[in-house]
Amino acid sequence: MSDNDNLTSSCCCSGSPQDLGTTVINRAATNLLEPASDETTCPVMPGTPVNKAAAEAAGLFRDYHGQRYWLCCRGCGPRFDRDPDKYASAA
Repeated sequence: MSDNDNLTSSCCCSGSPQDLGTTVINRAATNLLEPASDETTCPVMPGTPVNKAAAEAAGLFRDYHGQRYWLCCRGCGPRFDRDPDKYASAA
């Protein structure tokens, strides 16, 4: 057994290591409130910047009451689905 066998990893939502491949966090984002920007924040993980185009390409979004919400990783989708009112009102 190597030393690496006991290592674990997770994404921002404590998802599985497979979620890491579809995380679309953009740590270089500066102004997340600029309307013309292609950046937003994840409603499930407040303060986590998300690139809208990358999130859409990865299927990391939800439409709720005529509004689109972009998510930072696959782990956020099920959380949003369980209580969309909570996350929509926080966005």
